[in-house]
Amino acid sequence: MPALSMFFGIIVRMQSEKGGKHNTPHVHALYGNNEIVVSIDGEILEGNFPNKQTKLLLAWIAIHEDELKANWQLLSNGDGYFKIEPLR
Repeated sequence: MPALSMFFGIIVRMQSEKGGKHNTPHVHALYGNNEIVVSIDGEILEGNFPNKQTKLLLAWIAIHEDELKANWQLLSNGDGYFKIEPLR
């Protein structure tokens, strides 16, 4: 699963999931031993993070919504992906 961005110990990944478990564009994120799945609309679909890291991830998703949608489309079409700037 390609890593799109990394910031403050959070690794954000996305993969093509045609016919997959989650039927909406989303990201998977890792922080330590925690994993969370969040839709591009900001809905937590699965898992959990500490509160601070959840807020950071949701802010990053909101800032980069258009880029995330473009990456979702690219991955769904099998056309690769591009990196997205981290939070600073």
